[in-house]
Amino acid sequence: MPPSAKSSRPLEPWQDSSIKPYIQLDNVSKSFGATTAVHNLSLSIYQGELFSLLGGSGCGKSTLLRLLAGFEKPSTGRIYIDGVDVTEWPAYERPVNMMFQSYALFPHMTVWQNIAFGLTCENLGKIEIKKRVQEGLDLVQMSAYGDRKPHQLSGGQRQRVALARSLVKQPKLLLLDEPLAALDKRLREQTQFELVNIQERVGITFVVVTHDQEEAMTMSSRVGIMEEGRLRQVGVPHEVYEFPHSRFVAEFIGSINIFEGFVIEDEPDHALIESADAGCHLYVTHAAAVPVGSQIAVGIRPEKVMISTTAPVGNRNCTKGIVKEIGYLGDMSIYHVELESGKRIQASLPNLLRLTERDVKWDDEVYLFWRAENGIILTT
Repeated sequence: MPPSAKSSRPLEPWQDSSIKPYIQLDNVSKSFGATTAVHNLSLSIYQGELFSLLGGSGCGKSTLLRLLAGFEKPSTGRIYIDGVDVTEWPAYERPVNMMFQSYALFPHMTVWQNIAFGLTCENLGKIEIKKRVQEGLDLVQMSAYGDRKPHQLSGGQRQRVALARSLVKQPKLLLLDEPLAALDKRLREQTQFELVNIQERVGITFVVVTHDQEEAMTMSSRVGIMEEGRLRQVGVPHEVYEFPHSRFVAEFIGSINIFEGFVIEDEPDHALIESADAGCHLYVTHAAAVPVGSQIAVGIRPEKVMISTTAPVGNRNCTKGIVKEIGYLGDMSIYHVELESGKRIQASLPNLLRLTERDVKWDDEVYLFWRAENGIILTT
């Protein structure tokens, strides 16, 4: 097939201007007295997405979820779901369901009765209720537990029941507030993939609020990073991690080493930064203009930093220091190195060898170096 005949990769919904957003917030703000929890926020979410709102405590992500659910009304702005303005609609009229962090299961009801509760309130026929409840139980693999009460279930099982109860009503939008926070680490990691698989099978748009970065990065089609009621960046997980728009996002997502410096050379394909922090010149390939003389920061992720007891060729993007700590995490080790400037940076390496067999040990003088394309210029 000639190159011109090859089919191009289809655009994602958020890349295709012909596709309309399924959920749209238009200049939404929410104030509580003198405190503004959400500041003039605009956001588009597309049908079938699993979109995560990520941020620290008090950043406004839960308020935003309550605005979508109808539990709060915006002080200014409009909210649209599937093209319909629902800003003034109460929660019970919106095509939205919410799964709470506590799961909020009725303790006196069985699993079956909990899942059926919302359908019963809608006065659906018994045959339809039975059909939907069974489908919900099958979907979350809880068919054998229909007669049990919530206290007879594990945390992971209660989470599945709460999810089934939310899905059987067939909402256009499902909101999940810290859905996996009550689970232990191993079960949480397992449930992340189960939740993604279920979401893909039912095709309902999910909006998840979480403070767990790993959870958001693992599950989401896109992530929105919030700070003080504002969206700092929205993008697919790898874009947000590899190409943060600001210093806040770079520091919030994962670990990062940051060097301060001054631009001494700015060319179309690279910038050269003099950094007393690093004790070397930082050579960064980039596309953005950074005027000579301007003060900027350069970020390097720990996993991009290479470490050696022998000096590499060249003196750019290469510094040296003393190993002060080694954190052993099983699959990898994190080296804390103190540079000659006094600054401490991290390098993380996979544990391909046993700890006793490694070249780099505590108090060793080591060289740290990285590739030019791995530097991230942070101007704000």
